[in-house]
Amino acid sequence: EPKRKPAFGSVGRRIPYRILHVINQDGESLGNMHRAEALKLMDQQDLKLVLLHEKAEPPVYRLMTGQQIHEEQLKRAEKKKASPKAGVVQKELSFSSAIAKNDLDTKTKQIAQWIEKKYHVKVTIRQAK
Repeated sequence: EPKRKPAFGSVGRRIPYRILHVINQDGESLGNMHRAEALKLMDQQDLKLVLLHEKAEPPVYRLMTGQQIHEEQLKRAEKKKASPKAGVVQKELSFSSAIAKNDLDTKTKQIAQWIEKKYHVKVTIRQAK
């Protein structure tokens, strides 16, 4: 089973960087500070430090409550669902021109479901012998 990448880098006390840029829970910058100072602030306010931007210099951390972390994870999951998939899925359906009415109804429902899911649908009708 492949390991899932967490929505956030590090949450809590495991911080590999010495100097951090810290943002408070209201989104205001507290500036750059040493890891120990940031952890002390985290304990005083009973919050968690969450890595936002690892590539920044110094890395950006935000003080968040458990509720804020949960809401942010939900937002990111929703955004990931909404983002377009790489490559268009094409579905193909073929049937005979002598198809029975109930079979045609079933296949029509299937086509409607595919179109709803934004698939490209290709329908081929073969001539009955």
